[in-house]
Amino acid sequence: MATAPISPCATLTARAAQVRLMIFDVDGVLTDGRLTLSETGVVAMSFHVHDGQGIKLLAQAGMQVALITRSASPIIAARARILGIERVYSGISDKKEAFADLLARTGLSAQQCGYMGDDWPDLPVMQQVNFAAAPANARPEVRACAHWVTQARGGQGAVREVSDLLLRAQHRHDDLPAEEGSDSSCSAHH
Repeated sequence: MATAPISPCATLTARAAQVRLMIFDVDGVLTDGRLTLSETGVVAMSFHVHDGQGIKLLAQAGMQVALITRSASPIIAARARILGIERVYSGISDKKEAFADLLARTGLSAQQCGYMGDDWPDLPVMQQVNFAAAPANARPEVRACAHWVTQARGGQGAVREVSDLLLRAQHRHDDLPAEEGSDSSCSAHH
């Protein structure tokens, strides 16, 4: 008797259900990747409130959140403080090394981690974690490596989509509404 194949949706949900630590890149994930430079050299970044709310919901549900970014900006540190993110690796050239340090400090395995990135420096970590996500506008190689690609672009709600998916997969947030027009949270995704 042949067994039915496992649906991609079931596999995605199983991966998301195992995440205990969700790690996000910043530029192109929490932001749209653009930097605004004033005539005096001051850099500005924009963050979407939906993404911030998603991170807060993950923390309220007991999930750890971390940032690993090549950028070394006081803006990132300030945003992390506002969101209550304590594990921030900023100004990192080797994200794989930062990930190894994060695993050592948390005592978690790569199987218990998720990562969301948008560009080539994110690939070494995305290839190690159990759940890899990318925003819709990520580089093609990154989207190909991801287990899930959001409908939203980086800095425009992509982090919130991932947060909602994780919370639904782990049955950790009863107040999340079902997605409009679908019976499950992954029917419209691959």
